Amino acid sequence: MIEVKDLYVGYYPDLHILQGLNIAAADGKITTVLGANGVGKSTLLKALYGFLRPHSGEIIYDGQDIIGTPTHRLIDLGISYIPQQPGIFPYMSVEENLMMGAWTFRKDEERILRKIEENYERFPVLRDKRNDPAGSLSGGQQRMVEIGRTLMTGPRVILVDEPTAGLAKLLSEEVYRMLVDLRDQDGLTIILVDQEIRQALKIADYVYVLELGRNKFEGPTSEFTDLKKAFWA
Repeated sequence: MIEVKDLYVGYYPDLHILQGLNIAAADGKITTVLGANGVGKSTLLKALYGFLRPHSGEIIYDGQDIIGTPTHRLIDLGISYIPQQPGIFPYMSVEENLMMGAWTFRKDEERILRKIEENYERFPVLRDKRNDPAGSLSGGQQRMVEIGRTLMTGPRVILVDEPTAGLAKLLSEEVYRMLVDLRDQDGLTIILVDQEIRQALKIADYVYVLELGRNKFEGPTSEFTDLKKAFWA
């Protein structure tokens, strides 16, 4: 569904973080991008979501190059983004946080109510805490709020940046289960960048390993059981 071709991206002119990167994310699968800090994993997601404009290359989505497409338009096309840093509004209620995800169709009350109800069916604990300040929830529940807010737009593709950063092990496992459910039950395409190598490999269908902004290895998860082969060969 999304294919990156020979992508060069950076934060300054002539200083490229990604240098000729090539990645393809299959429909309804989890594609995981791994690598050390600074290799360009988050830069990739920012380019896919329109936060950074590539210097050259292509980003093909449904057969069209979407480079230069405004972020709000990408949301309408079915692409959503969950950043690494928590993005909830802690003093707003859970339901108010969810409603923020409906901004692009804020005048469609019927659709908003329907999408909120879908979130409560998916995450029953959020229904119980709908009027509680989002900041009072556990770390895992706050991630539920973030994911739920993202799902308000009915995305087909979700870009996920290190979803368990700062979470305890048990909460991290819960978040990874949520991602698996989004793939298996909803058929969503997920591009996940992560440093939690073992956990990411457990849920991935296809893996890319980056080094200094370039492709180093790629293949189905079964080929990455030997982590030394992937990272230090």
